[in-house]
Amino acid sequence: MIDTREKLKACLKKEKAFYITGKTKRTRLVEWVAQDPCVRIWKYQKALRYTEFFCSQSGIVKWIMYPLMRRKKNRLGLKLGLEIVENSFDEGLIIYHTGNIVVNGYARIGKDCRLHGSNCIGNNGVSEETPRIGERVDIGAGAILIGGITIADDITVGAGAVVNTSFTEPGIVIAGIPARKVKNKWTEA
Repeated sequence: MIDTREKLKACLKKEKAFYITGKTKRTRLVEWVAQDPCVRIWKYQKALRYTEFFCSQSGIVKWIMYPLMRRKKNRLGLKLGLEIVENSFDEGLIIYHTGNIVVNGYARIGKDCRLHGSNCIGNNGVSEETPRIGERVDIGAGAILIGGITIADDITVGAGAVVNTSFTEPGIVIAGIPARKVKNKWTEA
């Protein structure tokens, strides 16, 4: 939860590094003027983090700024096809592609998660339980994670996978419908 300005600045600095920094000034200017996807995603993500910050505040600041930032986040999300409720993701979120990314507000995702687009993280329609996802999880394009499942740290979820059972062994690759372990990332070729 981003509840201090220091946490907000640290989170924004970490996430901005992927989208903006490391490029020449000319490249950044062209991307900004052309409204390239990296710029649009960064604007959304920045609004998401500010929404989280204002949600954690109290008093008049919360009652004025939180609805305004949430509205801005939702409007940007509508254009990009992103529906992410604040405080679902820990710092370090990277979104490679937009379009139909839906994350249930009760799902909890650890640090440095990567979404490749067209993902759904939510309940299974039978119960209200949602996924608990560890740190450094890479979720492939079109992957769906549903139900009260637990995903360990350092897991790669293959493109198009449907994950409806827990995977508690860290550092594996899972894929398929329904998802199953394909290999261990570090010891198998």
